[in-house]
Amino acid sequence: MANDVIRLRYAGTCSVCGTALTTSTKAHWDKATKLITCLECGGETAPEPPIATLPDPPALTAPKSGLAGGSAQKEYERRHQKREAILDQRFGRFAGLVKFLVDDPQSTMAWAKGSEGERILAEALTRRIGDRAVLLHDRKMPRSSANIDHLAIAASGVWIIDAKKYEGRLQRRDKGGWRTTDYHVYVNGHDQTKLAGGLHKQAAMVRTVVSDLEVPVHMVLCFIDAEWDLFLKPFQIDGVWITYGKHLAEMIGASGPVTDDEVLRVANLLANALPEKPN
Repeated sequence: MANDVIRLRYAGTCSVCGTALTTSTKAHWDKATKLITCLECGGETAPEPPIATLPDPPALTAPKSGLAGGSAQKEYERRHQKREAILDQRFGRFAGLVKFLVDDPQSTMAWAKGSEGERILAEALTRRIGDRAVLLHDRKMPRSSANIDHLAIAASGVWIIDAKKYEGRLQRRDKGGWRTTDYHVYVNGHDQTKLAGGLHKQAAMVRTVVSDLEVPVHMVLCFIDAEWDLFLKPFQIDGVWITYGKHLAEMIGASGPVTDDEVLRVANLLANALPEKPN
């Protein structure tokens, strides 16, 4: 048909579809028949302009877990070094003998045990559910000297975990009257129920960070090395789970409403809002 594409010097009409073609419009020109044909009917169309596309957002990755027990270890070292300095000043050249004969006070050793307990639990959780949860350790509470021992983010929700390395028999005792129930947790004969109360402040902060998402938030007081009373199962006190490492891993690793993408989003939100406590 046409053998040339020209820019019309005069207005015309497509010989095939009858479309009016204005001056300067590109069209096919058949020298033999003296007919013009629009580009579409002549089998040649103008190229479509490229469609602008936005780049895909960068894929979220899990934040770094951090060092479990770091701040507790630092506090132990601070107290230990302070005591050693006092002994050096008081006993002079006999200070080494005193240090050998007398251990750090219980209040100082508790920080070392606490650090060890956090590390043990972190290793156990990583081993059991490291492929199903994002774990964050030793996170700093804003405007506070307090820290959160562990955060676990999984399909089951966000788990706020306070680890305690206590030895002795763990019991649940009912301190209520004959018409009421008031459960307390005892370890080695000592009432440790107040430990559960501290988790509510941490939970309030976590809920503020993830307030735009419908994510379940759980509180856990996890005892390391305690001997559970015969037939006693994990239980709750004022919304706080009292449990041990293996059962905690099972709860965290259970199925739940949080998708994989939401797990990463929540983990990054919490890692930014609650950074690892400097050591």
